[in-house]
Amino acid sequence: MGKKTALITGGASGIGRRTAVELASEGIDLVINYRHSRDKAEAFAKSLTSEFGTKNVPIGGDVSDYQQCCEMVEKIKKHFSSLDILVHNAGPYIHERRKMVDYSIEDWHYLINGNLNSTFYLASLLIPDMRKREWGRIITVGFDRVESAPGWIYRSAFAAGKSGLASLTKSIALEEAEFGITANMVCPGDIVGEWKERNIEDAIGENDASVPVGRPGTGEDIARVISFLSDKKSDYITGSIIPVTGGKDVLGKVYRDNK
Repeated sequence: MGKKTALITGGASGIGRRTAVELASEGIDLVINYRHSRDKAEAFAKSLTSEFGTKNVPIGGDVSDYQQCCEMVEKIKKHFSSLDILVHNAGPYIHERRKMVDYSIEDWHYLINGNLNSTFYLASLLIPDMRKREWGRIITVGFDRVESAPGWIYRSAFAAGKSGLASLTKSIALEEAEFGITANMVCPGDIVGEWKERNIEDAIGENDASVPVGRPGTGEDIARVISFLSDKKSDYITGSIIPVTGGKDVLGKVYRDNK
């Protein structure tokens, strides 16, 4: 197999950024998608090229909009002969606590489009070429216990979108297995703030009593799993929902805190 190219949505910051570092270190060329942070994405792409020698192209676009997804894919084709790995990391989230009845129609559509429909948009555009090459990796991002379609207090739209995405990911895995395409979901635990871009080494020795393993989670914890799933030898793993939580019951804590 030749050199691979990956698209990381929301790749300029957070867990997407740390994932980009991980994949570039493996020699994978990257499309770094961003929505607003053009300067940041461009500087990051240049730094990855300088450090790892890979080709890294920043491409703007709102993944919640189908037309913009189409435009992104056309731009990708101008830079790369193939797009082999889709890491769908981007997923809009509203931090303000709201009950379902308090969401506006616009906010509801934005969250569902960004967290669920966006994967349909991009996967439907990219899978036909993956089928021709008989190889592909689709990796989505969920949340703790998403495979059980749990309720999440004050996060109904986000939870509904991601729960639907878990089912969609499994469906893609079943439908595309014959073409050498795998689809899996990685579910981060309570990884917040600057820890999203930090390394495991930074967390060693840092105490976090709320996590059974005793340390904070980092972006590298997630990026390592994504890198593993992207490997050509990981073809036997598909349709999986993989929690990376340090053993923490994230939703249980959220519920108890809101009682």
